[in-house]
Amino acid sequence: MSAPPVVSSERIAIADPPPAPAPARNKLVRRAKPDQSQRIRHIVQWLFVALNLWIGAQFYLWVRYFERGGHSLYVSRPPGVEGWLPIAGLINFKYLLVTGHVSGIHPAAMFLLIAFLAISLLLKKSFCSWLCPIGTLSENLWKLGARFFGRNFQLPRWADIPLRGLKYLVLGFFVFIIGSMSAQALAEFMHGPYALVADVKMLNLFRDMGHTTAIVLLILVALSLFVRNFWCRYLCPYGALMGIAAWFSPVKVRRDRQACIDCGKCNRACPSHLPVDQLVQIRSVECTACMACVASCPAQNALQLALPPAASSTPAARWRRRALGPLAVAALIAVLFIGTVLFARANNHWRSHIPRTTYSTLVPRANDLTH
Repeated sequence: MSAPPVVSSERIAIADPPPAPAPARNKLVRRAKPDQSQRIRHIVQWLFVALNLWIGAQFYLWVRYFERGGHSLYVSRPPGVEGWLPIAGLINFKYLLVTGHVSGIHPAAMFLLIAFLAISLLLKKSFCSWLCPIGTLSENLWKLGARFFGRNFQLPRWADIPLRGLKYLVLGFFVFIIGSMSAQALAEFMHGPYALVADVKMLNLFRDMGHTTAIVLLILVALSLFVRNFWCRYLCPYGALMGIAAWFSPVKVRRDRQACIDCGKCNRACPSHLPVDQLVQIRSVECTACMACVASCPAQNALQLALPPAASSTPAARWRRRALGPLAVAALIAVLFIGTVLFARANNHWRSHIPRTTYSTLVPRANDLTH
């Protein structure tokens, strides 16, 4: 009987299976019209910066009138300056909730806080990217840094997440202190000399800037050149409050899988480093509705700031009357902001009811007042 034939191991080796084909991308359907969101947003930003500069100049002249004993140009005190007193806004809001009455001291601070919260409830944290002057400054700083140094830097995840919690700790501190105060304690504080001229003390902080304040500001500016929105992302308690309100917003950045071509441009454009290209909707409290991701998207109906989509088989039908363009966002912000101011003015809750004689006494010695 003959021996069985010898088969080479090379001949019986099983060939590796061919690699699985990569999933096919959706066909690109280019936008019918160029995106104008960033141009419109920047116009709104700088209009609000101009408004704040006008208010600041008017407030400075008002302060100088009292500091010079009435021997200079008198202009009326602009109530809008109280938008820079978020603590007064929180105190007055708590007082309103407890007593049902609007305080006559810095009421504009509360109504502006309500306006910004309403904007966040409806349009995500758009206050931060469309209105806030500090947000505008921060955005331009990191863009300047990217231009000069070729890039911005992103902190590693192990550092980024704990640092993002700092702004909530600061917010929690103020909420705890104000929340533990009785209505009588709130009223006594707001009618004390320190609170009456808190706006003047805020101005003097920058007019009579000490070495410590200057060093801190320079460090924040330097960090903002290298890290996108450093102050807003890690330290701003006002932004933390807006982010909590924005969590409940029905409007979100939404991605349509059927129209998306997976180019990743939206992910690279997001200043908050959110994985836009991997999600169907952006729930994160870090989203500021800046629409930079939407502006970077080349595909029609693939990415938009919108309400939940309609039930339909095509992207165009899903987002009809659901997506918000930049003009709609700007219009809604203007309606909420101006409407709140007009409501406060109509009800005589816009100007502080502080006698001129009180200002004559307190403004010149504002730096000596403590709480």
